[in-house]
Amino acid sequence: MIIEIAHFSLILAFSLSLITVIVAILGSSYHWGNWEVLACSLVPLTFLFIGGSFCALIYGFLVSDFSLIVVYENSHSSKPLIYKIAGAWGNHEGSLLLWVLLLSFFASLVVWFGVNLDQRFRTVVIAVQTSILTMFLGFLLFTSNPFARNPIPPFEGKGLNPILQDPGLAFHPPFLYLGYVGLSVAFSFSIAALILGKVDSVWARWVRPWTLLAWIFLTIGIALGSWWAYYELGWGGWWFWDPVENASFMPWLTSVALLHSAIVAEKRESLKNWTVLLAIIAFSFSLVGTFIVRSGVLTSVHAFAHDPTRGIWLLFMIVLIVGGALLLYAIRASVLSSSSTFSLISRESSLVLNNLLLMVATLVVFVGTIWPLIIEITLGEKVSVGEPFFNSAFTPFMVILAMLLPFGAVLPWRKTAHVRSLKILFPIFCLSILCGLIVREIQTLPNLIAPFGIFLSLWVIFGAWSELFSRVQPFSNPVSITIYRVWNTRGSEWGKFIAHSGFGLIIFGIATITAWETEDIRVIKLGEPYSVGPYILTLNDVSFKNGPNYVSTYASVIVENSEGDYLTTMNPEKRFFPTSSTITTEAAIDNGLTRDLYVVLGEMQAKESWVIRTYIKPFVNWIWLGAFVLAIGGSISLFDKRLRFGARDKRTTVLESS
Repeated sequence: MIIEIAHFSLILAFSLSLITVIVAILGSSYHWGNWEVLACSLVPLTFLFIGGSFCALIYGFLVSDFSLIVVYENSHSSKPLIYKIAGAWGNHEGSLLLWVLLLSFFASLVVWFGVNLDQRFRTVVIAVQTSILTMFLGFLLFTSNPFARNPIPPFEGKGLNPILQDPGLAFHPPFLYLGYVGLSVAFSFSIAALILGKVDSVWARWVRPWTLLAWIFLTIGIALGSWWAYYELGWGGWWFWDPVENASFMPWLTSVALLHSAIVAEKRESLKNWTVLLAIIAFSFSLVGTFIVRSGVLTSVHAFAHDPTRGIWLLFMIVLIVGGALLLYAIRASVLSSSSTFSLISRESSLVLNNLLLMVATLVVFVGTIWPLIIEITLGEKVSVGEPFFNSAFTPFMVILAMLLPFGAVLPWRKTAHVRSLKILFPIFCLSILCGLIVREIQTLPNLIAPFGIFLSLWVIFGAWSELFSRVQPFSNPVSITIYRVWNTRGSEWGKFIAHSGFGLIIFGIATITAWETEDIRVIKLGEPYSVGPYILTLNDVSFKNGPNYVSTYASVIVENSEGDYLTTMNPEKRFFPTSSTITTEAAIDNGLTRDLYVVLGEMQAKESWVIRTYIKPFVNWIWLGAFVLAIGGSISLFDKRLRFGARDKRTTVLESS
């Protein structure tokens, strides 16, 4: 009965969302205030119905209700509790239900937090947001019903994909979806601005926090996915340029560009057309990511729903949403033109260059991801675009971006920078160069990746704080004035300093692991010691153990230093899941701030002999530390009162029709 009620609630949500679209369009078109209020009131009700359906689906997984096809296909009675819950979104139907739940949730947030918005503008935003929701609800109900029943309920399920049975993957998809769907709000704001014909500083102030919120979730989601791939897949890498990884990376890059462009639109009312277009493109890449994961056109370790029929319908929806938005932009962009000007060497110019670099880098990722599909469709040949292409084509743009970041921090708005305003960067540049040269001299491997990467990371980190230093001027003012200026620095500024520092930490981690990683692969007998770097490892034992829903081949590897002192015991595993006849690799990792010791158990080669892969990964955890610092910086900016979902600007009215 619960499942039938949940299915009915989903049908009610679809009906309500369709009614909301009609009421919102009529209310905003004819200025019927009561209809506009009614449209906003229906949105939380739709969210309530979808939320009830999603809870019912989780309940079906918890009680192992195998009469539900989606539970039978993606769960098993012996599966641990957390993975039963995660199974609700670890499949096509459940993840789409989560997607529409979040769409309705963000629409509700606009209703709840948008009380300062002009009522007509808010209604148009709701109309756009709910139109997207209606399409996805229709797609869910008619092609991907999560409450479809098995005619004859089986006694046992097939189980969730074993590689997805991990805490990192339990939380990774929800965070990504929050980021994907969060960008729909910026998209809806942009479409509303095009319809009503005006973009001003207040509009930009409203777009920034919504984009920032989505960007924070995307950052956390991507970092969790990278961390999961690092320790779960057993290959030892932190980024593979997998199509699904790229699908989340493209909207992340575009949202970074959108955040910086919105700053110019808010402070100088410039780049308005470009900011609106970026908001459309950012959400478009989120939709493209949805298509890549669910259509089956590209293979990935964590893609699903290899159904070409559903893929075609999904592609049709995306073309309708994105194509309609771009057509509207082409028709209406001229009414948003700006006459504001600025100097060639100014902060505005640096942000424009920032945007261009980010968008070209996004284009590189997009082409590399889609190119195999284009070749297969046109020539019938299968090709792969791998890590060498992405590294060589993408990295130069990020290096240039990192070099320019400190200059953007100290350049003034509108006017050309005076030489004195750039003087603060000279000692930072010299210090960064000096540190890079020291690393070059003391490193044992003759390469320039680590020295240049360390120079670049220090340049970015210290450059990020140079703006605060030049503003506070601690050596020119009394301590009391210095403290006052530091205390009164806005939260958005602190967030910027911290986020840029996080980017520098990521550069440091990537450069050091790329340059200094040690890899060792060999066949080892039980009791045989072997050396890797400064460590002596001994395969002490290999045994078999039973897990909750798997059988484990469990190794014991003793680690000692070069002097023979005991350090730790590591336990790499290979797990066999009988329900799906799948084998997974569980790496053993001795984590550290300066290095990870990473051991993987391979196949048995002869009696009491096993393949062992050992890695020493210097500073790899700084990559995820940098991502965490990025998210912290974004969160601090989000809690700035001026950016908290768009505080009303007392000097101007909000988006009235031109």
